[in-house]
Amino acid sequence: MPSPTHADHTAAQTPDPGAVDALISQARRLRTRVDAVLGDSDAAEDPRLRWQRALCDLAVHQLDDLGAHLGQLRDGLDPEDLPADRLLLLDAPLQPGGPGAAVVGALGRAGSAQWDLLTDAAQWSDELYRIFGRAPEDGPLTLDELPSWLFAEDQSVLTEMVTGCLVDGRPIDGEFRIVRADGSVRTVHMVAEPVVGADGGTESMWAVLRDVSDLRRSQRTLRETRESLQRQRQIAQTERRMAVELQEAVLPPWRGAQRFPQDGGPTTMDLAAHYLPSATSALIGGDWYDAMQLPDGASLLTVGDLTGHGVTATSGMAMLLGALRGMAVAGLQPGPLMGWLNELLDTSPQPALGSALCCRYDPATRVLEWSQAGHPAPLLFRNGAGRTLDPPDGVLLGATSGAQYAQAHEQLASGDLLVLHTDGLLPRRTLADSPVTGPPHTDRGGHRLLSMAPLFAAARTAQDCVRLVAEEFGAPDREDDACVLIARIV
Repeated sequence: MPSPTHADHTAAQTPDPGAVDALISQARRLRTRVDAVLGDSDAAEDPRLRWQRALCDLAVHQLDDLGAHLGQLRDGLDPEDLPADRLLLLDAPLQPGGPGAAVVGALGRAGSAQWDLLTDAAQWSDELYRIFGRAPEDGPLTLDELPSWLFAEDQSVLTEMVTGCLVDGRPIDGEFRIVRADGSVRTVHMVAEPVVGADGGTESMWAVLRDVSDLRRSQRTLRETRESLQRQRQIAQTERRMAVELQEAVLPPWRGAQRFPQDGGPTTMDLAAHYLPSATSALIGGDWYDAMQLPDGASLLTVGDLTGHGVTATSGMAMLLGALRGMAVAGLQPGPLMGWLNELLDTSPQPALGSALCCRYDPATRVLEWSQAGHPAPLLFRNGAGRTLDPPDGVLLGATSGAQYAQAHEQLASGDLLVLHTDGLLPRRTLADSPVTGPPHTDRGGHRLLSMAPLFAAARTAQDCVRLVAEEFGAPDREDDACVLIARIV
């Protein structure tokens, strides 16, 4: 029996839109039932009705939150869009026929209290004793005793709320933190209102107190997670911007077509290059291309790819490309040059692997000398047909110390077209390919490129050929970034 795939696991975790819609319908029905209870209740005299109304008020608030969050779940909103100060935790599932169970689940642990101002007596429900961690035989806390259980910074908040309720007749809706006898801290949400006597004066105050500690803890977690995601997003954006700027600074300043030589002599090579980004714009890799004239009149053509992404990959690419240019200007042939690049990467403080292709073209003899390090070989197109050049031996840069790189020769002719590209242009290697022992085998992506020979033959310039490659391989769902460099021999 096949094992579950990552896609199966992801699908199992994805909310079913139909189930979410059903929950939304249940929440709406419960909201309607709670509204009906509110409309039927008369909390003017009966304390039990006041208790019921307080619970219904809290239930309405929570069911509104539930509907909003289920709507966000259904619509697939970004975590940034979630409000940081409101989060519903259900302790029990919603049942279509059981609004009471849903209300209790939404409210969590709630208890009631009534404080008589005339006798200074207090009455607490059993649940309120449990919230405060207080034994019933110890009796309820009076209004004078209650502040001593609060955090020092919350005591003034409670005093202000109680004074406003008893003196000005304002209802209470606020929170404070209590420290229980065992040292644990709980956050309590209190809803209260004054009870007015026949003479119009306040006789007592009744209240519903709810333990919202878990709720607030979850809200803090949500807020901290969102802030962490925002910081990570900002860091990623900054790193990507740095990687792009570094890449643009290091790659050749010319874009599109380029012709050698540039000193007024006859043109020997028509060049064009293009960088194809990956579908994930954040994955700026270490791909490079370069073409330059050397002091002896030869031309350097090179493409390569350093493992990794971001600033680390682009900075490593800049180091390698700078060293490659310097050694090529100094007159090193492609084979020895690759050996020195391997030593440079092998001794780098940031270990990495790289593939590279280095070509030296002599326009006087039209001979191409080239070497490769675990990289796709150049493609040669002539007279409407294409073939892959036989690669010399060469392992990935940084794979082993003291590696030797062979060098191959190819006689070119006027009208020949060379196509150099990085590995990301074509589909991924299969597991049978070995990037360490040599270049990858030609796969169906390579055949697709070779099959473009008639199109290349009909194209007038190297830039036209690059445009054809970009149209063929520049799919919006590219897995990796890539570079292509095309040189037409004149």
